[in-house]
Amino acid sequence: MKKEEFNEGLLAFLNASPTPFHAVANMVEMLEKAGFKRLHEEYEWSLQANERYFITRNGSSLIAFSGAQGPLEVSGARMFGAHTDSPCLKIKPNPELLRKGYYQLGVEVYGGVLLNPWFDRELSLAGRVTYLSGAGEVKSTLINWVRPIAMIPSLAIHLDREVNNNRSINPQKDLPVVLMQCRDDSPPEFRGLLLEQIKQEHPALDAERVLDYELCLYDTQPASIHGLQNEFLSSARLDNLLSCYIGLQALLDAGSSQPCFLVFNDHEEVGSVSAEGAQGPFLRSVLLRITEDEARLSQMISRSMMISADNAHGVHPNYADRHDENHGPLLNSGPVIKVNSNQRYATNSITSSFYRRLSEELKLPYQVFVVRTDMACGSTIGPLTAAELGVKTLDIGVPQFAMHSIRETCGSADPLTLYEVSKSFFNTSTIPQA
Repeated sequence: MKKEEFNEGLLAFLNASPTPFHAVANMVEMLEKAGFKRLHEEYEWSLQANERYFITRNGSSLIAFSGAQGPLEVSGARMFGAHTDSPCLKIKPNPELLRKGYYQLGVEVYGGVLLNPWFDRELSLAGRVTYLSGAGEVKSTLINWVRPIAMIPSLAIHLDREVNNNRSINPQKDLPVVLMQCRDDSPPEFRGLLLEQIKQEHPALDAERVLDYELCLYDTQPASIHGLQNEFLSSARLDNLLSCYIGLQALLDAGSSQPCFLVFNDHEEVGSVSAEGAQGPFLRSVLLRITEDEARLSQMISRSMMISADNAHGVHPNYADRHDENHGPLLNSGPVIKVNSNQRYATNSITSSFYRRLSEELKLPYQVFVVRTDMACGSTIGPLTAAELGVKTLDIGVPQFAMHSIRETCGSADPLTLYEVSKSFFNTSTIPQA
């Protein structure tokens, strides 16, 4: 596949996925188009050899699997994990504020957000809304305004002369978004606005009253390829929808006869402790239902391996000293094997060597990252999944700038590289043993 073709699909996916709910819905559509069948946790499963399946939880996490032709305890599985959530601003339950004729919404910070870039951006709103139907049933649907409807304006420098020397942000005071002007003292009720949006987007739904919601603000600037030589790719939510798209496309294109799994968890950015997070029971529950026995599950895990894909910190040319001098990943120089001896990453010498061999066979580049010894290291779903299951795990990711910003940047060549190696991983017949 050519880089331009791959990136075209990636950009479309990023633009269409402003929330984890939308990302999972879009991936479900792609899986169903490829012939995967939906399973439901509340029903009994009757799995058939050579069939491909997927299951979702909470509408924000997804597991898909294929290629299970024989006993999994004999073949093991090739797993690819990533997370669907990104740091953002979420709307509070009672958000309405009316100040000086401006109708505003109060927000809550989700995850480790880089806050400064959220100012002076044209923002929209999307997520899940739960409503009461005309028949008295509680139902949910997704909404997305798409167009810009909100902004967090900066304070003029004339009113804060020291802003460029010492700016701090109070998220309670400084981040409520401006939605519209409202000249009277009776601003619209926010849930009423949501009901109007449901009726506009989904006229066939019999929605009578909005009960609650999970809504995220997002930047409306579309994802793009840029740079004098088109060497950069910028978008919101590269961390970590980039990895989700790579893993999904690799599985769909691998055509593997080996047992393969996609594991996309929500809530990584806030610790993964949830029913659908990597530190929750979702994956283990699915694997146990497939293997039907604790002993067989243990055998399967011992013969399996997971690639935990989450973006890495590319070395910033203005802040090169923030990296170890021998471990500064460059954009467009290949995916980054992430190593940490304190187990913030789950990579070991066996899993890293396995990835190196796959890359070298394909004549594709790779890099290695270790955090500076005097700095704290981040983490991802890799160590959590490894601890929950005992599966051999490699933590890897595409290097990027501006992690956790409203807009992030990676190299335009690196996504295709990780896709090609991941596709090879899904087709490998032998998993390394410790």
